Amino acid sequence: MPLHISLEKTGFKIKDMGPIIPVFGISEELNLLIAFIIGLGFGFALEQAGFSSSRKLAGMFYGYDITVLKVFFTAAITAMLGLIFLNYLEMIDMGIIYVNQYYIQSAIVGGVIMGAGFIVGGFCPGTSVCAAAIGKIDAMVFIGGSLLGIIFFGETYSWWEELYNKNFIGSPKLSNTLNLKDGVLALLVVVMAVIMFWLGEKAEKRFNRDDIIKEI
Repeated sequence: MPLHISLEKTGFKIKDMGPIIPVFGISEELNLLIAFIIGLGFGFALEQAGFSSSRKLAGMFYGYDITVLKVFFTAAITAMLGLIFLNYLEMIDMGIIYVNQYYIQSAIVGGVIMGAGFIVGGFCPGTSVCAAAIGKIDAMVFIGGSLLGIIFFGETYSWWEELYNKNFIGSPKLSNTLNLKDGVLALLVVVMAVIMFWLGEKAEKRFNRDDIIKEI
């Protein structure tokens, strides 16, 4: 469905849109091309940051390398602050931004499976593709295992359907749940990030593994 039609169905008028959503003059094909180019840039940035190395990624769990924590937490904070300021400047409408639906049980179970797969395989879905793109065999095997898991889940969905849909609580925002303004929550997240970075650097010194880091 074209973007302008889907937005109009939400009651959001094209004339109200700021320059951050340039609908006019962009075809669906060009939109996909732009997404592809952004994806290439994202993959390049991941590889340059060392995220194609399973040892570097696993280092977050063992405490000797917190690069993953720093990069992804910084990216999340940048996106969060960007949305808040763009909304304040009326360049974007927060009301049309999709918030993931939340199912308590499946989120917990999925998080455990994701975390276990991350530490055992040394990759997450995104970094595995990044590593596979430069010829890493272990990443290709990881992707193969992921695809098998997806197929297995799809074929046996009826087994997990009750758990998957249990305790659905809609699309909550943490700021609303805690009864805080978005700006206040953003400040708390930034403070928490600074503390986590400080503790992470302490952990790097405590669990230092020069023998592994030099090989990355």
